[in-house]
Amino acid sequence: MAERDGRGMADDAGDVTGAVLADLRDEGEALEGLVAGLDAKEWALPTPAPRWTVAHQIAHLAWTDEQTLLAATDEPAFRDASQAALASPGTFVDEGAETGAAQPPAVLLERWRAGRDELLRVLGELPKGRRIPWYGPSMSAAGMATARIMETWAHGEDVADALGVPRLPTERLRHVVRIGVRARDFAYAVRGLQPPGEPFRVELKGPGGELWTHGPQDAAQRVTGDAVGFCRLVTQRIHRDDARVRAEGADAQRWLEIAQAFAGPPGEGRARKEEQL
Repeated sequence: MAERDGRGMADDAGDVTGAVLADLRDEGEALEGLVAGLDAKEWALPTPAPRWTVAHQIAHLAWTDEQTLLAATDEPAFRDASQAALASPGTFVDEGAETGAAQPPAVLLERWRAGRDELLRVLGELPKGRRIPWYGPSMSAAGMATARIMETWAHGEDVADALGVPRLPTERLRHVVRIGVRARDFAYAVRGLQPPGEPFRVELKGPGGELWTHGPQDAAQRVTGDAVGFCRLVTQRIHRDDARVRAEGADAQRWLEIAQAFAGPPGEGRARKEEQL
């Protein structure tokens, strides 16, 4: 089994940024392939996210892409918008999704497509070393593209579930793994908790059988298992008990209980499978 250290997958180097942007483009196109041919009733299908339809999922992605563009092109305007949004942390995400979901599907789809295209262009043209403000820590262009891959994939999981169609995992999941690992301390901080002082070892089996690794080999706190399960866990698309991921050490176990790869307040999470029946 091949082992690949994931620590160098997204930095400010132009060639790496270009590769990440290509993966972001492909992830968006894969999800668009699921929704482009849907009729109005299918756009209104409920997804596993409470109160969100397929349209809400796509509308949220369109809204977040637009916020990312604002952050990358007009930092003062983004800071004003983010302060207004964070004044209502429990509602601003839903409000953005509700507005978009009310649009006709064809209009929403074109809005999302145009926003994706513009975001790819803008991120690709940002100067090396430029940091983009966000609702959590600021990010490089490659880091922001990684975050957009993560969110596009996660909402795509909900869309696929609503449509009852399987999705084959791809190597693009390495980006979701990476951002989930790097967001470890943020998951603690956003809950007002002190993160562990020591690094963890993370070893996950990718969809092609390769091993994706992060952290020192001799770390006492370890997370091992299936990369897909880990990605679903850190995007809160699955309950901890249903993820094929193991923890060694009390700190590693606690992290998997609160892990989140996304910025903003903690999410509601998902119920265990037996509770969904």
